[in-house]
This record gives sequence, C-alpha cells and structure tokens, in this order.
Amino acid sequence: MSHSKVKNLRQLIRVRHALKRQRKKVVFTNGCFDILHRGHIECLRKAKSFGDVLMVGLNGDSSVRKIKGDKRPILPQGDRAEILASLEMVDYVVIFREKTPFKVIASLVPDVLAKGGDYKKDEIVGRDIVESAGGRVVRIRQVPGRSTKGVIRKIARRYAGT
Repeated sequence: MSHSKVKNLRQLIRVRHALKRQRKKVVFTNGCFDILHRGHIECLRKAKSFGDVLMVGLNGDSSVRKIKGDKRPILPQGDRAEILASLEMVDYVVIFREKTPFKVIASLVPDVLAKGGDYKKDEIVGRDIVESAGGRVVRIRQVPGRSTKGVIRKIARRYAGT
C-alpha cells in the first residue's frame, strides 16, 4: 500500500510540502462519497481543473454517521477511499474522522479549496485558512437531480418488499 493514493494526514503533509517546493497548485475538496454517482464525478473533475493536484478529504464512517445519521454510510470508508483513489482525477485521499475537515485543511493549507455549490461561501469550513494564506475558495455547481440520497431512495423503492 506504499504506492497507494490513500494516505494518512502525516504522509499527506509531507507530500504537500514536496508539491509546494515543486510549485504545484494543490486543490482540496471533501465529502462522504458514499455511493459514487455522476454528480460526484463532475464535481471532482471540475475541482481538479483548478490546479495540478487534487487531494480529497473523505469523511470516515464515524464522521458520516454524525452528519447523515445511523443508516449511513452504505459503503465502509476503506471501500470508499479505494473507489475514489481509482479515479484518474484524484491524486490523493485522506480519511478524517472529525465532523469537518478543518484539521486537514489547517494542516495542508491548499492553494484552492473547492466545495459543492450547495454551500454558501461563508459556510465553507477552512475558507478563512485558505484565503488568509493567499489561496482561493471555489464553489462548484451541482449536477441537478444527482445525489446519494436520491440513489438510495431509488434502490429502496425498486427493491421494497423483495
């Protein structure tokens, strides 16, 4: 697993320092990415377009439960991390267990912080850290009608009573 894109925070901080020396622009985004769908793919592709390297903070299982409730996640964090890591636009994945990625963002200080357009700019965790370091925060428009909750509802309806 030493060549894996999935890193712990300490490893990713070392990677970040090396990228800074190489003058590479680092983009960070985060989420649960529970059941990967087109909305996730479009968001990750757009996030990558803002820089050279895309680092993704993945909410760990306990973090997802805090945010989404006891029925989530559907897929465990190890599976979600490997699925994300397999995507060409994702360069690194770090799992965090806290409710928000504040600690990760404060440790990495990315050049660009990208979040879905469902967040207002002043609600984006880590915005102040990134902007005060001279970076920028971008909001990415969501793909209408594409959500994990929607996928789960569709599956539940189709398989109800089977």
